[in-house]
Amino acid sequence: MRIILRITYWLAAIALLAAILVSLDYSLAQAVLIGLVFCPCALVLEYLMPKARKPMDKVYLSLAVLVAVILLILILHQFVWTTLAQGGYHLPEKEVAPMLINPAFLGLILTALSIGDYYWSQWLGRRFKAKDRSVTFFSERKSVTLPLADIAYVESNDTEVRLITVSGESYRNKTGIGQWENLLGEDFLRIHRSYLVNTAHARLLNADTVAVGDAQLPVSRKYKETVLCLESAGS
Repeated sequence: MRIILRITYWLAAIALLAAILVSLDYSLAQAVLIGLVFCPCALVLEYLMPKARKPMDKVYLSLAVLVAVILLILILHQFVWTTLAQGGYHLPEKEVAPMLINPAFLGLILTALSIGDYYWSQWLGRRFKAKDRSVTFFSERKSVTLPLADIAYVESNDTEVRLITVSGESYRNKTGIGQWENLLGEDFLRIHRSYLVNTAHARLLNADTVAVGDAQLPVSRKYKETVLCLESAGS
C-alpha cells in the first residue's frame, strides 16, 4: 500500500504538470512526456541533496540536475517529437516554451516535487509503521522475510552485509548498506559507513558510541550530528 501511495503522488504530480503545459498549447501527449522528465530528476535531487555535506556540493548537484532537465526537454523537442511522428504518432511541432528553459521556474518545480514527496513519505512512514512492514531478501541462497521491527542493526563488512536481529540471529546478504538505508526507511539511522541501526532499539551511550542490545557500535564523525536525534528521543 505504501508503494502504491508513493506512485499515486507522482502520477498526481505528472497530471498537474501536464495541465500546466497544456495551458501553454502543448498537446496532452507532449505535456505528459515533459512531465515525466521532472520525476526522476526531482527524485535524484531529493535523495542526493541530504548526502551532500558541503554547501558547494549542494550547489553543484542543483546545477547538474537543472542542466539535465533542460537537456532532456530540448531532446524531447528536437528529436522525440520527430521520431514519434515517423512512427505514426502525429504530435504537433512546438517551440520550447521559455519557462521550460528558465532555471528559476525549473528549480521551483523540482524543489516543490522533491519537498512534496519528502513530506508525503514522512507521513506514509508514520501511517505505516516499521512494525507493520517486513523486508524479503536472500541469505545463504535462501529467501528470508523479516519484520523491520525485528532488525536491530545492519553491519557492512566490505564484501557483504549482515543483518542482526533483536534476538541475535545474523543473516548475510550482498546488498550494499547504502541500498539497505534506502530500503529500510526513516526508522533506521546511519551512524557509521559500516553501521545502520534501528532507532527503536538503539540508545546513545556517548558521542562516539551507540548501544543496540548487547552490541556497542562506533559513531563516525560524519554522522555525529544525525546521531544526536537518538539522545533527543531517549530524553
